[in-house]
Amino acid sequence: MFEVSVEETFSAGHALRGYRGKCENPHGHNYRVSVKVEGEQLDSIGLLFDFVHLKRILRDLIADIDHKFLNDQAPFDAINPSAENIAKFLYEEASKKMRQMPNAPRIKAIRVWETDVTSATYVP
Repeated sequence: MFEVSVEETFSAGHALRGYRGKCENPHGHNYRVSVKVEGEQLDSIGLLFDFVHLKRILRDLIADIDHKFLNDQAPFDAINPSAENIAKFLYEEASKKMRQMPNAPRIKAIRVWETDVTSATYVP
């Protein structure tokens, strides 16, 4: 089994609804996101999936939420913009894009860091 991953960063604000503590107040993070894909077969030149294509998918998704207040953006206007929900949202959106590409590998996991030492991972 082969794995390939890329990372990107973005900045955004949010407030956790229903949370009791300082994170219920509007605040921001410099997020880091990692997308890991896996597959058993390499292509004819020895690649599982081109880093350029994977990075483009992630950058396009992040562009929609970068420097925004997540609570005002779908789907976070209806669900809490927790790191866990952000990871699942990015997985779902990236999966849609990957399915449109021929021979694209499966997304194994998406990890979202809110700080250098706190992260949440979505594994389908």
